[in-house]
Amino acid sequence: MTELARTDAPAGEHDDRTGRAVPATLRRAAPALLAYTGTRLLGVVVLAIWAAATGKSWYTLLSGRWDAVWYSRIAEEGYGYTLRLPDGSVHSDLAFFPLLPWLERLVSALTPLDAAGAGLAVSWIASLFAAWGIFAIGDRLRGRRVGTALVVLWAVLPVGIVQSMAYSESLFTALAAWAVYALLTGRWVWAGSLAAAAGLTRPVGAAVIAAVWITAAASLLPAGRWRPAWRLAWRLVGRLVGRLAGREHRRMLLGVAVAPLGWLGYVVWVGVRTGSVTGYLDVQSGWRNGFDGGVAFARFTWDLLAGPGFAAGLAMLTGVALLIWVFIRCVRRRDPLPLLVYAGVVLALALTAKGYFGSKPRLLLPAFPILLPLAAALARLRTARAVLILGSVGLASAAYGAFWLTGTGPP
Repeated sequence: MTELARTDAPAGEHDDRTGRAVPATLRRAAPALLAYTGTRLLGVVVLAIWAAATGKSWYTLLSGRWDAVWYSRIAEEGYGYTLRLPDGSVHSDLAFFPLLPWLERLVSALTPLDAAGAGLAVSWIASLFAAWGIFAIGDRLRGRRVGTALVVLWAVLPVGIVQSMAYSESLFTALAAWAVYALLTGRWVWAGSLAAAAGLTRPVGAAVIAAVWITAAASLLPAGRWRPAWRLAWRLVGRLVGRLAGREHRRMLLGVAVAPLGWLGYVVWVGVRTGSVTGYLDVQSGWRNGFDGGVAFARFTWDLLAGPGFAAGLAMLTGVALLIWVFIRCVRRRDPLPLLVYAGVVLALALTAKGYFGSKPRLLLPAFPILLPLAAALARLRTARAVLILGSVGLASAAYGAFWLTGTGPP
């Protein structure tokens, strides 16, 4: 493992060696990135063949449908478009966070690509950075084989084709993965900056902010002091002030302060633009979206179980139970706190959102830490057997992605 992955030095010491360590870390990640690239290329090739057989364009399917159209419109024209549907829904482009369309506009200004093509380019490049960050985390925690297995598992998820679309999932996952890695290696300013960028990408950027804040709080409290807060309150303030006096803790405080700026800045801007403190929530409500603690999702699942969609409802219920079980396994394995907080918040936000229930798998795509137990199990197998399993799953994922995207696709 590289020095960058092993060191537990303070944040300032990390930063001095980053320039020398990055090439070594990239070389170490190269096999995982090649495996990831091959898996995603397989998905695109299968999609191209499937699309040609159905008279569709693979390029349009990846760069010009659903959310991708909204992002490219924002990149070309700015915010201000609203679509009113016959059922009374009001779809405003303010629901979409701005970092991806900003990058689309930048790339299209610097290259011959239009906004849609720029979005696809950004997503493909970001997916490689996401894979690199995921590998770096798995490698640091469990070794190179686990890191490689973790990356390929993320690539072969049933909705992995979204990683190759002009959507914001790949960009967000790249920022989130490196923010979590920065937390694991004590780079607080980097963690806060990447969290701020993630907060400009998707609403679930709140998960990265939570990881920064809770990790900081846990590191400031003395070991063994997680007792009832009222017993510590009278001495905690003085202790924290003393700890923050050091250089490392000043950097921690800066990272904590920077982390929410992207997410909060956009939400406040939407509130000012709409003239309402709850402006962003109102926009989400217009899309029939928002958070209700999972009530609507539970009702949707129950309706499936009670009707002709019993099999789909049972599959959905099984999937949710499996996700919760795997997350509990991660907790019992005592995975690092940044991973647990980040994955837990992503799961909670995805499972408690109302509306667009078919998009749940896509919303869960950034929750890569829950794949760690499975990656560890695969890493214990012989290489040939692990390759056979992942290759078979990858082929099935490619076929499913092509079927899904040429049909209903991700809402």
